[in-house]
Amino acid sequence: MTDLQQQEVDSNAAMMVETVRDFAQRRVMPGVVDRDREEAFPREIVSELGALDLLGGVIPEEYGGPGLSHVTFSELVEEMARFDQMVAMMMTFPSGLGGTGVLQFGTEEQKHRYLTPLCKGEIIISTGVTEPASGTAVADMQTVCRREGDEYVINGAKTWISLIDVCDYLFTFATLEKGAGRGSVCAFMIPRDTPGLTLSPFKNKLGFRSAASGEVFLDDVRVPVTARVGAEGEGYAVAMSAVETGRLGVASRALGVAQDCLDRSVRYARERVVGGQEIGRYQLVQSMITDMVVGVEGARAATREYARMRDRGERARMEASFSKMHASDVAMMAATHAVQIHGAYGTHEEYHVARHFRDAKVLQIVEGQNQLHRAMVAEYALGYRGGKR
Repeated sequence: MTDLQQQEVDSNAAMMVETVRDFAQRRVMPGVVDRDREEAFPREIVSELGALDLLGGVIPEEYGGPGLSHVTFSELVEEMARFDQMVAMMMTFPSGLGGTGVLQFGTEEQKHRYLTPLCKGEIIISTGVTEPASGTAVADMQTVCRREGDEYVINGAKTWISLIDVCDYLFTFATLEKGAGRGSVCAFMIPRDTPGLTLSPFKNKLGFRSAASGEVFLDDVRVPVTARVGAEGEGYAVAMSAVETGRLGVASRALGVAQDCLDRSVRYARERVVGGQEIGRYQLVQSMITDMVVGVEGARAATREYARMRDRGERARMEASFSKMHASDVAMMAATHAVQIHGAYGTHEEYHVARHFRDAKVLQIVEGQNQLHRAMVAEYALGYRGGKR
């Protein structure tokens, strides 16, 4: 890429970030406190994002997406997460498992049927992987399927599945035989009104409150063979297809949360006067601000480099784990410091850092909790897990 071409790319990305910022200030921020308190999902905002071509992420233009680079995708998600990381989450969904699985393994008919309306905000696809007993260990799942003629019959349960109160489809996985390992897993796209499919949301969660999570029960759910995504037994590969992009999305959302905590803390530290001077003059407050600045800048550098690796087509499993773990740990640290700097006001919903504190804790858990990623980074470094990457 020439310098002139790079300048054009950078300029277009900057304009898109500005569009996201303007939209977030006008449409997202005014209702964020109410949505968090009332556990209300902003479907109309998702539709508007689709109309502005801000929802499709890295999905190619031929299937309804904007075909963003991973770097621009990360920048846009981070910007939205400064205002509401749950709306930012919706910006990652088409590029996540529901979209990427279909893009990489679906038929042309499936790509056009699901991806275009997904990118336009016309449908929502919830992805069901985690199970009550096996967690996210796809190869050890207990949900089973069997083929009967031109149909599959599916039985089992999933848990902590996001968006089950508003989704139009459930993209989920089942094995042909328990204990048979990776080669027995199948992927299915199931309409929410399919008989035998029960979706039961959890209420009053710690964080991520505007998007319901809950349990999914599949009781003799029958779907046609055409509902299978990928070949029979290819479901494990389908499930792993979006791991790296999913972790990039979480890292970018965590960066937005951390940056907003820093920005709000700096403003408050300049406004709040104690003992005749701004609290920003006190060394202990300065130490917390320094922690936040160093953490955010370091996590952003790592996350952007990870995105550039994805744009170069490189495998980046270690960088995926490192970026997700580090950025969400920084978000938790920044939110903790922000609440402390704000004092009693930090516990009030109108100051926003309490919401960031609750969401940051959940960001340490989703897409693989951070203890798992910490172990994976060590295993890559030690050569126990496929070398460096």
